[in-house]
Amino acid sequence: MKLNTSKSLWLKLGIAAIVLGCVLAFVWGRSGSNVLAVGNKAPNFTLRQVSAGTFTLRDGGHHVTLVNFWATWCPPCVEEAPSLEKFAQQMRPQGVRVVGVSVDQNLPDLQKFIANYHLTFPIVRDPDQALAGRFGTHIFPETYIFDRDGRLADKIIGATDWEDPHMIQFVKALVRWPPAGVAESAAASSGSGY
Repeated sequence: MKLNTSKSLWLKLGIAAIVLGCVLAFVWGRSGSNVLAVGNKAPNFTLRQVSAGTFTLRDGGHHVTLVNFWATWCPPCVEEAPSLEKFAQQMRPQGVRVVGVSVDQNLPDLQKFIANYHLTFPIVRDPDQALAGRFGTHIFPETYIFDRDGRLADKIIGATDWEDPHMIQFVKALVRWPPAGVAESAAASSGSGY
């Protein structure tokens, strides 16, 4: 009888180890292989906005763009929303684009949240988290700041105070920094060769 109990215990432990291994492989694959690093080009996307129309990340303009992954059920996201809205309003005239990528599945709840918090920046939906997976995002909120050349300048995990003067100064510096293509074209057209 003792031998059968041992076999049963080892079988259960073996199955548990296999299941744990599969879960860890899934998490590792999701968080490790697609993670954007500073300097990487932004993966392009076009998604429908909750209000109307679509939002395309690479729209042909040289904008500093913040891509903020969030959800209405995420307390840090809710806490961050008012300062992100103020930041978006302040930086919009300088050509900075803010887009919220909501992973909410319930559209009416999302629409109610947008109205209650008076969010004016574009908000697109990613309910199946396909775009979040392409970015390597699995913690909310998570914000990617892309420079005017479409390269990742910084990634912020968790809520932040978007009214912080250091954050505003950082983004303004990205606005002033010329994209590589523009700088190279200007140097070539000036006729100053080596």
